[in-house]
Amino acid sequence: MLMYSCVVALRALSDVRTRLLGGRLVESIADVFSLLGDPTRVRLVDALTHGERCVSDLATLVGLSESAVSHQLRLLRAARLVRVRRSGRQAYYALDDHHVVGLIHDTRKHVEEDGESHE
Repeated sequence: MLMYSCVVALRALSDVRTRLLGGRLVESIADVFSLLGDPTRVRLVDALTHGERCVSDLATLVGLSESAVSHQLRLLRAARLVRVRRSGRQAYYALDDHHVVGLIHDTRKHVEEDGESHE
């Protein structure tokens, strides 16, 4: 039976440790996942993957009041997940960049994976 050397393991762990995410970055990533832990915000982000929308359209799509949608959009905007464009008195929201779209699409694929073993 082959024994695993703890000395090799410690060196490998030391190498890995230097590549781990740092304190503030870990907190920022956790904040994004925390925001996306709310089904309403996920629905809003999903709606925005289909293009820019005004608050009233988003409210209709997700079945909430404009006030409730505006509140959620403020949180998403503060986290730089969405951006706003103003045209007169109207505000139009869009996903901030392609990374947000990728995050949603990759998460959806992960959730929809059919019973593959992950052991």
